[in-house]
Amino acid sequence: MPNHLTVTRDEWLQARTALLAKEKAFTKMRDELSAERQALPWVKVEKEYIFDGPSGKMSLADLFNGRSQLFIKHFMMGPGQAQQCVGCSLEVDHLKGILVHLQNHDVSYVAVARAPIQEINNVRRRMGWEFPWVSSYNNDFNYDFNVSFHPQELATGKVYYNYRLADIGMTDLSGDSIFYRDDDGTIYHTYSTFNRGGEQFLGVYGFLDVMPKGRNETGPNHSLGDWVRPHNMYGKGGVVEASGRYHPVAEDCGCSSQSKETV
Repeated sequence: MPNHLTVTRDEWLQARTALLAKEKAFTKMRDELSAERQALPWVKVEKEYIFDGPSGKMSLADLFNGRSQLFIKHFMMGPGQAQQCVGCSLEVDHLKGILVHLQNHDVSYVAVARAPIQEINNVRRRMGWEFPWVSSYNNDFNYDFNVSFHPQELATGKVYYNYRLADIGMTDLSGDSIFYRDDDGTIYHTYSTFNRGGEQFLGVYGFLDVMPKGRNETGPNHSLGDWVRPHNMYGKGGVVEASGRYHPVAEDCGCSSQSKETV
């Protein structure tokens, strides 16, 4: 940083104006991409899914809570998982300020994890989270939407995740899926994204990307795992393994050598 180029105000304005042209082109391209995303064909969801919620059983239709659009966060948390996924935690932390706005714009937001509901409730209380969060422990939802994998699948060395076959080595991963429910009650799956596709829901990156140091992810993971911690664990040590899971005490980590996808 100390050797960064320094110029006059007029020279800075010239460089900034040149960059502005690229920013405007990027904004236009983003609008075009959003339109293409919304124009994707849909898939009718004909299978019935019953989730375990804080107050009892809930169908997929119940998760819409009277709205026509549903955003589901596939939270990376399997049964008995003691370590918290820092990426999923950072993503849902963004909900505190915007959930009411989503709900009043015909969008319901629900996190889904394969962990049993009691384990989910324990994490929710510890983190102070108030968004809806249900368990798919007793249904096939996670498996059908390619964020959880059976042991026999993992044993083959290739599972279908992020629209390709890959050697994942983990039973549960993260992602985001979108659903629409029409006036007749028919539910459609309209969109899903995984890995870095979820960065569009991490508003903190919008701030970091304009800062002099940028994302500054220069640690061993070259990702948010280099700096993000559960919001109640900053300054308390610990380590994040390559899988994105936080361990309070480094010597208890048993960290995986799993490689990280960067694109």
